[in-house]
Amino acid sequence: MTEPIIDVHGVSKHFKETVALDEITLQIEPGIVYGLLGPNGAGKTTLIRVLATLLKPTEGTAKVAGID
Repeated sequence: MTEPIIDVHGVSKHFKETVALDEITLQIEPGIVYGLLGPNGAGKTTLIRVLATLLKPTEGTAKVAGID
């Protein structure tokens, strides 16, 4: 089994009293195409910003290509 290209465990992001992400956990294998779907305000952009290191998660770990 190969190591996941994206590995997210228990990631949460809080903005003051607003919870944007609440303990998200997912693993995406290399070579697989996924869609990130959800209603407005579901935290899609916040998750992408955490993965792109534009935001630091309040708790949990997020690795992309093995880099935390």
